[in-house]
Amino acid sequence: QEHLVESGGGFVQAGGSLRLSCAASGSILDLSPMGWIRQAPGKQRELVANFASDEPIYYADSVKGRFTITRDSAKNTLYLQMNSLKPEDTAVYTCFAYARQIPYWGQGTQVTVSS
Repeated sequence: QEHLVESGGGFVQAGGSLRLSCAASGSILDLSPMGWIRQAPGKQRELVANFASDEPIYYADSVKGRFTITRDSAKNTLYLQMNSLKPEDTAVYTCFAYARQIPYWGQGTQVTVSS
């Protein structure tokens, strides 16, 4: 069973940056796909970015050019670098990972961007 622990959310002004981290209990090399979703109040859940085996990195159109997903296999950690943040990026961000087709989820971290 995988455990995912997120950190790095918070409050930032528009134009600012945050980096989210998602530490996995096991090797992230065994996890695919692995990425981030977000959900804002009253809105549908949105896939933000993810890695998947044999596929290009996915980014939602709304974050392309501003967000970067990376991973460090030595630390078993997934990151989401968020730059040029906008108020519409305000949401709870949750990392997810599949291990042998079983989904696992982090606890979620709040990101609030003020205008």
